Amino acid sequence: MKLDSTITNRQTKPRNTNLELFRIISMILIVAHHYVVNSGMMAEMATHPFAGNSLFFYLFGAWGKTGINCFVMITGYFMCKSHITVKKFLKLLLQIMFYRIIIYFIFTISGYESFSFLSFFELLIPVRNISDGFTSAFIVFFLFIPFINVLLRNLTEKMHLRLIILCLFLYTFLGTVPGFRVTMNYVSWFITIYFVTSFIRLYPKALFDKTKFWGIAALVSLVVSIASIIVCLKLGKSAYGFIADSNKVLAVTTAFCAFVFFKNVRMPYIQVINIIASASFGVLLIHANSDTMRQWLWRDMLQNAVVFNTPLCYLHFACSVLGIYFICTAIDLMRIYLLEKPFFRFYDKKSQQIYLKFYSVEDKILKKLHVNE
Repeated sequence: MKLDSTITNRQTKPRNTNLELFRIISMILIVAHHYVVNSGMMAEMATHPFAGNSLFFYLFGAWGKTGINCFVMITGYFMCKSHITVKKFLKLLLQIMFYRIIIYFIFTISGYESFSFLSFFELLIPVRNISDGFTSAFIVFFLFIPFINVLLRNLTEKMHLRLIILCLFLYTFLGTVPGFRVTMNYVSWFITIYFVTSFIRLYPKALFDKTKFWGIAALVSLVVSIASIIVCLKLGKSAYGFIADSNKVLAVTTAFCAFVFFKNVRMPYIQVINIIASASFGVLLIHANSDTMRQWLWRDMLQNAVVFNTPLCYLHFACSVLGIYFICTAIDLMRIYLLEKPFFRFYDKKSQQIYLKFYSVEDKILKKLHVNE
């Protein structure tokens, strides 16, 4: 990790509003997915899969894993030409731990969840599940970025492309074709996505700048994905067979085409979009915080499965998804302005002293190891 930008006097670049809007859309898709799959509605939908309300929720709740791909693609596109600093990592880690601890205590104090020292201790371990736990995997993936960037800088363009083909063959082709069994974890999958979007950034091509082409490609992939849901339902298979996880072929193609399309969209700098997008990761950390949160939010408070068979189900879906997105955004923006910014102003004043001490200790350890050799 490198020194923080405040120490090296580098100024922060303005955010790309087009990709920040894409970040917002991606997170809304994830919230909509959770509305359907975490609420007990899937069992209700399976009884009459071609009823109007069932088809509606199958289709509008299908894009959670696609949204995760979109979210990570944005990270890969920017970070391949940036640096992971201690400050950036601290921001990520403290944000995750803040919501874990605060929400846990809210549930225990309210009596909704029982307190135990074991559960609290487990809460304090940042990384516990990197197979399909998004936040744990994202922390580990974030730490890999400096090493990935060194690798990519030392690859030729052809080698980089071959690496992408190899990874996608193993994860996406074999992971989608029936008969093959691919055990995926999010860390290695996020790294694969990083390889893909970093290629676009490091090796600009005329093909990647064709906005209309990628817009049509994204629409075609979306239509094929919808068709796959209907066909799978007709065959009595899992509705989300080709988009069930982030590595599935249609989850990849839809996310990739949509990402390249939004990358090319020309938008003026719109501050409100950039501010809202800055809290998008907080939206995920709040509404998908734990099994307890999922039970309370979707089943007990909003009662999605109960509303499912009423004429209000469509309005309930729209209001719930957008309401949760903007309430969680407001909460995270308050955390940013009331806690994070003041803390890191203090941190910036003290960080250089901390770094000097850290590097002094590190040098001593390395010298000692060298002597022992």
